[in-house]
Amino acid sequence: MPKFVNTPLYGGAIVCDLPEHFADVSKLRQVPDNQEVWIDKDGFTSIIFDITERVGEPGSSPQIDGRALTTHLEDLVGEDTEGLKVWNTAETEFSRLEPNRHGRLPAYTLIATQQPQGASRDRTAAPDFTAIVMTLLRLEEKKTDILMTINVPHIKGEYDEDDVDMELGKQGKLIGNAVEISARIWESFKIKDWGLFGQ
Repeated sequence: MPKFVNTPLYGGAIVCDLPEHFADVSKLRQVPDNQEVWIDKDGFTSIIFDITERVGEPGSSPQIDGRALTTHLEDLVGEDTEGLKVWNTAETEFSRLEPNRHGRLPAYTLIATQQPQGASRDRTAAPDFTAIVMTLLRLEEKKTDILMTINVPHIKGEYDEDDVDMELGKQGKLIGNAVEISARIWESFKIKDWGLFGQ
């Protein structure tokens, strides 16, 4: 079980708990202002927070928000949708966020896997597949979507292949860890400065 530490994001406008063995990528290279990128110092997993313009039609329902989640996932994987499989999608609760005047803020999480396409010449470095745990938090009044994506590359020799069979619901240790990190983010995520999203 990783140890978590309360971590300021976006200059402290948002805080949430992240595993203490994750490092802030912006200390190593340029990261866009709307993103926060954290990588596992002991592995290959990354956590990306992305503040984007809200997509889709106004209002909130499982259909509207589900389509928005699909749009964001397609944006993330780009042209490479062929090897993409979504295994499940669930409503998500952020326990430290104040409900807005319409009630709780809508949020959804999906778990997907993506196989690399085409026979890469250097198969040794390419992962067998990458698991994606993506949470979408919708701030309609701010015309904003916040995406929290945990990317989990599964590289041969770095994970137990017998432990992972998504068809059978076996997620294995790496995806299990990502789900645990996501759950901790949902319960610790707090927006301290709403000015981050403009007026």
